[in-house]
Amino acid sequence: EKKLPVVLSKHEVWKMLSCCKLLKHKILIGLLYGCGLRCLEVRNLRLCDLDFDRKQLKVVQGKGKKDRYLPLSEHLIRGLKKYIEAEKPEDFLFGEPRANRAGGEFDSRYSQRGVQWAVKQASKTAKILKEVSVHTLRHSFATHLLEDGMDILSIKNLLGHESIDTTLIYLQIAQLSTQKLFSPLDTLFSEFGKK
Repeated sequence: EKKLPVVLSKHEVWKMLSCCKLLKHKILIGLLYGCGLRCLEVRNLRLCDLDFDRKQLKVVQGKGKKDRYLPLSEHLIRGLKKYIEAEKPEDFLFGEPRANRAGGEFDSRYSQRGVQWAVKQASKTAKILKEVSVHTLRHSFATHLLEDGMDILSIKNLLGHESIDTTLIYLQIAQLSTQKLFSPLDTLFSEFGKK
């Protein structure tokens, strides 16, 4: 018996993004939702994986040991540039600069618990009553793309699913038209953002 995943409305995602006090958390949630990343994938992001000129992000060795490219939203690129300028990460996007480390070459990436906490905190502050996890943002990414007219095969590739069967679950959730690949963050900003 398979339970259907929890999916946020676009307005709920917007509220989560809007209530983030820290730029780091806003970028984190923007990447999880805007690119449909898994927790480990967002933690493993390195500066060299970001290609602002080509407006894409490379996921290196995601689940199933496969690399894939994902479109980056214009809004996310602007935010990422601001974040990089302010935080000055040196390797991992969400890592501590060497000067801030307690010493030794320990794993400086944002912890899994840290990522989960940031997402939970944002959903709580946004007063979302659904049970929100990191993966909820990935489910919302896929569902919103489907509702915005992207075909299921493109969504399968963006999610890095091995089998189309895994992706077909979103057909049951989507409130349902084939287009060029895009990030749902763009449609979110056009619906809720200030022009």
